Amino acid sequence: MVEAVPLYAVVSAILILIGLYAVMASRNIVKAILGIEVITVAVNLNILAFGYRGGVSDPLAQSMVFTSIAVGAAVAAILLSLIIHAYRHYGTLDLRKLRRLRW
Repeated sequence: MVEAVPLYAVVSAILILIGLYAVMASRNIVKAILGIEVITVAVNLNILAFGYRGGVSDPLAQSMVFTSIAVGAAVAAILLSLIIHAYRHYGTLDLRKLRRLRW
């Protein structure tokens, strides 16, 4: 039988790479934020995988993940509100066009 920790670590690494690709390659700000959320899910999976020892999950790892989920939801809500404001004000969600507006 395959051990859970190496399998979850590989899946977590793959998810981190997918999230990094979404952040780096996308011109749309919504896709970049979704990439950041995928990275957050991958980190949470990694924390839970390494907190699993001998058939029992560590309560500290679970509490860290629950806190991370709550903070991630708050950050996502704030970022989505900023996206709505930027779209209403500038009429675009293209990161390259929004970068030119700072100066």
